[in-house]
Amino acid sequence: MFKNLFSSILLVFTLSTTLPGQVATSSFVSPEWTQPYEPFRIAGDVYYVGSYDLACYLITTSAGNILINTGLADSPKMLRTNIEKLGFRYDDIKILLNTQAHFDHVAGMAEIKRDTKATVMVHEADVQVMSDGGNSDFLFGGSSSFEAVTVDRVLHDGDTISLGKTKLIALHHPGHTKGATSFMLDTRDETRTWRVLIVNIPSILPQTRISGMPSYPNVGQEYALTLEKLKTLNFDVWVASHASQFNLHDKRKPGAAYNPSAFNDRPGYEASINSIKREYDKRMKRETK
Repeated sequence: MFKNLFSSILLVFTLSTTLPGQVATSSFVSPEWTQPYEPFRIAGDVYYVGSYDLACYLITTSAGNILINTGLADSPKMLRTNIEKLGFRYDDIKILLNTQAHFDHVAGMAEIKRDTKATVMVHEADVQVMSDGGNSDFLFGGSSSFEAVTVDRVLHDGDTISLGKTKLIALHHPGHTKGATSFMLDTRDETRTWRVLIVNIPSILPQTRISGMPSYPNVGQEYALTLEKLKTLNFDVWVASHASQFNLHDKRKPGAAYNPSAFNDRPGYEASINSIKREYDKRMKRETK
């Protein structure tokens, strides 16, 4: 069930040599990150508009739309196509959010902000990384891996993001990045209200030392707190930053009818968290010998 859980995220970011002011290009881009995937309605006003594996979410409201994650630097064209296939206007994006400040989730944000004049909102712990294009990332810093983005609103744990009658709650789940954030909202379809969790699964990258790092001394404590927080969340539907993390392609086949219940899967959610907890314990034991 979880054979692909870490396939797209446990990777080594090797950045090419760059001159000052240039944006480095990662030497690793999974084919599944750029492979097209049909957009579809998840539940109520929440839609999947990302690629085969890089998950991006459109939330539609009466006052414009919210986009969570923007994929790679060349993803905006795909996102525009997917949004318009669903019958919505790309120019109606009013708010840009992200689940984590790594290039595979935010490299398209600067372009989309220019195109739509949307307001960028980022958790306070990832603001600097977004503002310098990844140069200050605790693992992969030293050169920029995506175009820098000006943050318009700094988010904190528990903050509410409102647009029209829609309200999202920002949930700080650090570890994978310092400001990694999940989002919870209630959305209604023709028959009922669904509580949707767009979660940043806190995968542990190979370069991270859980016992502590000079650039992130409390990373282990933050991972542990995130794993505990995730266990307490209640929802009707859950999705994640990568399609492989919530087994999208097992739960939905192209052309399938609208079916929010396919993404309920509490057992799959708990198994995912438990798998990361086992990895956390194994790494901590190895590092503290």
